[in-house]
Amino acid sequence: MYHNILVPIDGTDIGELGLREAIALARGSDSRIRLIHVIDKVPVYAPRSAPEATRESRSNIRSDGEMIIHEAKTAVRSAGIDVDERLIEAIGARIGPLVISAAADWPAHLIVCGTHGRRGLARMLLGSDAEYIVRHSSVAVLIVRSPPA
Repeated sequence: MYHNILVPIDGTDIGELGLREAIALARGSDSRIRLIHVIDKVPVYAPRSAPEATRESRSNIRSDGEMIIHEAKTAVRSAGIDVDERLIEAIGARIGPLVISAAADWPAHLIVCGTHGRRGLARMLLGSDAEYIVRHSSVAVLIVRSPPA
């Protein structure tokens, strides 16, 4: 089975679907879950006279990421599953390659992630990290789609 399950989370309902599926897969087995959350440290625009505002904004973004990880970790632990986490800080990087790298470094046996399932123009404009993960992963990937609207 899948001993190491990697779950990228972003604090959205779609990410929560992926997390719930990973918990269901890991429950009752000898699996463990690693949560990853990526903080995009894109520089916040602020005049040179406002460096404090820039630092405060970055601090808030990191705090939000830590809260997302904490809530997910609590849910996994309450299901009786071994869990750890990684908070990845990147500047303007796409999520897909970071997930692939994290999976290889651990090493993960399965990646479980939620997706909006966008098609057409919306997917072209917004990109698809889930599609990137499926195309480039050397391990199994489970994509959990949001229910149709």
